[in-house]
Amino acid sequence: MHDVVIVGAGPVGLFLACELGLSDCSVLVLEQEPELHSPRTALPLGLRGLTATTVESFYRRGMLQELLAASGVDGYPDSPDEPAPPRQVGHFAGMVLDPADVDVAALPFRLPGPAMEGVLTYLEAVERMLSERAAKLGVEIRRGVRVSGVTQNEETVVAHAGEHEYAARWLVGCDGGRSTVRKLAGFDFVGTEPQFIGYTMFATVADPGKLRPGFNLTPTGLYVQMPMQGHIAMMEFDAGTFDRSQSPSREHLEAVLRRVSGTDVTLSDVHLASTYTDRAMQTTTYRQRRVLLAGDAAHIHSPMGGQGLNVGIGDALNLGWKLAATVRGDAPEGLLDTYNRERHPIGAWVLDWTRAQVATLRPDQHGQAVQALIRDLIGTRDGTTYVFEKLSGSSVRYDLGSEQPLVGRNAPELRLEDGTRLGDLMQEGRGVALDFTTDRRLHDSAKCWDRRIRYAAGPARNDLGLGAVLVRPDGIVAWAGDSAFDREAFERAAGRWFGSPAL
Repeated sequence: MHDVVIVGAGPVGLFLACELGLSDCSVLVLEQEPELHSPRTALPLGLRGLTATTVESFYRRGMLQELLAASGVDGYPDSPDEPAPPRQVGHFAGMVLDPADVDVAALPFRLPGPAMEGVLTYLEAVERMLSERAAKLGVEIRRGVRVSGVTQNEETVVAHAGEHEYAARWLVGCDGGRSTVRKLAGFDFVGTEPQFIGYTMFATVADPGKLRPGFNLTPTGLYVQMPMQGHIAMMEFDAGTFDRSQSPSREHLEAVLRRVSGTDVTLSDVHLASTYTDRAMQTTTYRQRRVLLAGDAAHIHSPMGGQGLNVGIGDALNLGWKLAATVRGDAPEGLLDTYNRERHPIGAWVLDWTRAQVATLRPDQHGQAVQALIRDLIGTRDGTTYVFEKLSGSSVRYDLGSEQPLVGRNAPELRLEDGTRLGDLMQEGRGVALDFTTDRRLHDSAKCWDRRIRYAAGPARNDLGLGAVLVRPDGIVAWAGDSAFDREAFERAAGRWFGSPAL
């Protein structure tokens, strides 16, 4: 019997598998697709954007260079001494933001580091990289396995696949928007129905000059001509009435493109095409006894703003160390419940964020009025900075019950004078206690959690006015203290997240 069975070998399931593998959990990943390669995950249809926060998650597990190489990125420039404006900031409802309008000084607790920018990548590259890393960590991946049943009791959960049964202490559904695990385990899935149908295609365009590059809002919808010739996305408000069980024909795609673009453009051939809607749904909880959900299995929405994959990786990062501690038996009471408490509101926010963009795109007078308002707002420095904070994930803060403004946020890339970075200390998947005062009392206290917390001391290049910081394995600040070290407060925070000290 395995500690954890994960259903779904997409980026979310594989990232979670790697997190569990770091803690020596016995992990089995079941994937219904027989092969890793798929036209849907390869370029161009598999193109995805990772935010800087997500890229930082890969960096903090020692995978930044692998990610860049797999994505065809030559490398990042050396991080400056001061935070620089981002080179790409994304869009809101197809209205592209100007990076020069981001007020870097207004971003909360932003420090320079190796992972300051988002990355354009594609699903197959990420999946291949994570599959290789998971295998090195002892994770077993079985492909061509279709789960048809899920049963559980107080001790175990079993995934049924034909004549085979896969038993584990925990099961996590990471099997996408049409999740089988979600349905079999009886999760409630609620939300709003679609207003538009979206299409992504790779086609031969007879007269590409009739289409403008980039994002194009029109009176009838939106179309995007990607940098790769023939890679086109578009959306049309038809209340989601197109039958998505059938592949769209060349004639249908051409007709939609003509209506949305307002041109008589011609598609000579369509090589690949996929559809999506803005249906926005979320499970009412991310856990049913011994079954948990992460990524699209727990929440679906339109791809506006590229939030889906990034939120899914965030789910996996949050869940991984908590589930591993539960498997090991050293988790404090209620630790696993904080996964739902922290991540469910993030999923709900993303659904509303995409709904707001859909409302802005509506091809009627109401939508046109909202578009004009949004254009005015993102034409200001404050407006652009606000949207960038939301898109990048830097505005996320969990309510951990502390008034200290850094607690609950993703930790900035703190760096000691000797060059050691926070990211260097997080690659083992443990918590980190940073002591900028070299107070022996903090060292002695942190050593009580030796297997779970890594201690490092020394003056920092920028300590943000703090004396010490405790960072959870997912990069979230659990506690921060000033120069007068409060041992009782530190131990209370450490015990809350890492259990009893191992004296």
